[in-house]
Amino acid sequence: MAADGGTKAVVAALLANTGIAVLKFLAFLLTRSSSMLAESVHSVADAGNQGLLLLGGKRAQREATPQHPFGFGRERYIYSFIVAIVLFSVGGLFALYEAYHKYHSIHAGEPNELLEGRWWWVPLAVLTGAIVLESFSFRTAIVEANKVRGTATWPSFIRRAKSPELPVILLEDAAALLGLVFALIGVGLSLLTGNAYWDVVGTTAIGLLLVAVAIVLAIETKSLLLGEAATPAAQRKILSALEGTSGIERVIHMKTLHLGPEELLVAVKAGVARDADAGRVATSIDDAERAIRQAEPTAQVIYIEPDIYVAGHVPEARPEPPAPAAH
Repeated sequence: MAADGGTKAVVAALLANTGIAVLKFLAFLLTRSSSMLAESVHSVADAGNQGLLLLGGKRAQREATPQHPFGFGRERYIYSFIVAIVLFSVGGLFALYEAYHKYHSIHAGEPNELLEGRWWWVPLAVLTGAIVLESFSFRTAIVEANKVRGTATWPSFIRRAKSPELPVILLEDAAALLGLVFALIGVGLSLLTGNAYWDVVGTTAIGLLLVAVAIVLAIETKSLLLGEAATPAAQRKILSALEGTSGIERVIHMKTLHLGPEELLVAVKAGVARDADAGRVATSIDDAERAIRQAEPTAQVIYIEPDIYVAGHVPEARPEPPAPAAH
């Protein structure tokens, strides 16, 4: 469900941003507003980012190979990290450069088409329409995210989601809506006051916003790339399944790792009876693997090492599901 919902949100955002980018570029060509240019490039960057997310999702579905025996699930994380880089450079840094360039242009007394041209109303109309279209895209992302976030708060969902597409789209759409509001305020105040510096202020605000969102995305995606454990809830399910398996006396230690958003590796050292023969141990391990997969379907790769537990000599402490923590 998470993958399907993420894809739906990505496609909705891609369609919205492509149409919005065309309208914004038209408004920029007619008015030469720096806010409109910054927003145009922002929408192009967003549309390109959605294309990267779709490409990452497609490539992650490839079958495992001898060179990549655990598959390509993490490719979705890699493309999400590229999205953060694109948003930072193409979106944020370009907007800040455009603000700097526009400031010096105004200071030098160059003609300003936004204030002096006859198309002054175009950016206002385009920005208003863009806010409406972007709101539909944002609503789609919220609806799809609500299907999987449960009782988690929005910041918690964005920090802890293992599937990167929905958090990326949520942050991008939120940034897009705020950026449109900043552009509308900048252009509107420039037209009302006749002071083109307000356009520069709007452009600067857009740039700073995109840089901030890109940094948040990079931090969150980096954690996924490094490799995150299963959620505390998933770890509790796995432990319960192991402890309820006949022949498994205790879980000595357990480690989990997300190979992809919907694929989990589980490595366990399990204590078995000292007098158990090889057949009983093998049966217990097989039963434990089935119980784990039934309790937590994302546990696709499972390794269980049998051991004799000796009181007072524990290789590693018995795992306790970690308390929720930020990336």
